[in-house]
Amino acid sequence: MATLMSKMLKKMSFFILLFCIFLSFNTNNNSINSRISITTTTTSSFCNPSSSSSASSCSSSHSRSVPLDSFSNYPVSLSVKINGGVGEDDDDDDDEFGVLDAGDNDDDDKNDSSDDDEDGGESLQYDYYRNSCPKAERIVRSTMQHIHRTKPYLIPAILRLVFHDCFIQGCDASVLLDDDDYIDSEKEAPPNGSLKGFDVIETIKSKLEEACPRIVSCADILVLAARDSVALAGGPFYPLYTGRRDGSNSYADIATYELPSPYSDLSHTLNSFKAKGFDEREMVTLLVCIGEIHCEFFKNRLYNFSGTNEPDPSIEVEFLNLLKSRCSASSPSSTSGYTSHRTLSSTAFESTFSSGSPSSSVEEPGITMDLEQPQSDFGITYYRNLLQGRGILYADQQLLEGEVTRYWIKEYALDSTLFHKHFALAMMKLSDLHILTPPMGNIRLNCSKVA
Repeated sequence: MATLMSKMLKKMSFFILLFCIFLSFNTNNNSINSRISITTTTTSSFCNPSSSSSASSCSSSHSRSVPLDSFSNYPVSLSVKINGGVGEDDDDDDDEFGVLDAGDNDDDDKNDSSDDDEDGGESLQYDYYRNSCPKAERIVRSTMQHIHRTKPYLIPAILRLVFHDCFIQGCDASVLLDDDDYIDSEKEAPPNGSLKGFDVIETIKSKLEEACPRIVSCADILVLAARDSVALAGGPFYPLYTGRRDGSNSYADIATYELPSPYSDLSHTLNSFKAKGFDEREMVTLLVCIGEIHCEFFKNRLYNFSGTNEPDPSIEVEFLNLLKSRCSASSPSSTSGYTSHRTLSSTAFESTFSSGSPSSSVEEPGITMDLEQPQSDFGITYYRNLLQGRGILYADQQLLEGEVTRYWIKEYALDSTLFHKHFALAMMKLSDLHILTPPMGNIRLNCSKVA
């Protein structure tokens, strides 16, 4: 009898052990399913997507895990979440910051995050400020929502700022620094002469200094504000790692020569992006323009292309006449091949937000690319215009001269979901260029000054 009881107890113990293992696996599986791995593919050379060669021979991938609820339907659409995206807030007095940020996850996500001390980390983290400044991303978002309602012409300016910052020596907020005895400010470089939105970043910084002094970097503010600008303009919402530090230098000379020019041919533009680690597809994605461009930057194509005293023959005739009706031969011409870049939506979305946009004391004549474009078509009209010979800038129309670049223009013109996905991934990659993390860099008190 005792032997029989002993055998029964052993069997019961075995089944209890199996049940515990099952519960443990189920719990871990739920935790795993609450996160996904974002795989970013970096093409090591300019590969032809239509080539029969294996894709693995020309690209490499790396993954990083982020909470699944930071965005919806990824990688299918990267659409803005109704309850967690960057739509307009409802002005509810009980919720100053409107909708929750991707970084404002529930307690389970916070507990699942790394508990490393922010000041001792060596890399970016998701929801980096969860302990030191929990409302950081919400403060950025609520400010951008307010800007979207009151000064919408500044929404595209923020996106342009982040490109001009990250493309030159990395995302270190160097573009925000003012000139002084020790700083040769990037603001003074010809390509940056028409940059706007500096006051928006300073406003956000001031609010964050009130909430949590000397915690949130200007570099993080800039990439977060740009992300929210994209979503507010109808583009994709994408997750971002944070924890960047601010740099102590500014690079006016480098900015002058390394930012892509609107007058460049395809090979020069390709080389500019390749030097920063972007392949042809990513370049086509980041060059999207859906805004207003001043006449001075394309007038030569209308009246004196390549010194011929004739228009650029690649411009569609009806569109050429439209451009000439908006830009006379007497309109001012640009004095620099680098000035006032449109690159990465430099005036993006201004077709939607153009009213009241003060680019200078005297507004120069210009042409709006997507006057009737709905927000749901974020960026797509740009590619459709190129296929119709309606690219305004020479560098844009040159994209059709390459087999790979032409392929992606056609793909994006037909598939907005694909473009949104690729644009989000390209922006995530741009936002991670040559970042500074502790112990490198610092946290500025004022974004325009090193001290």
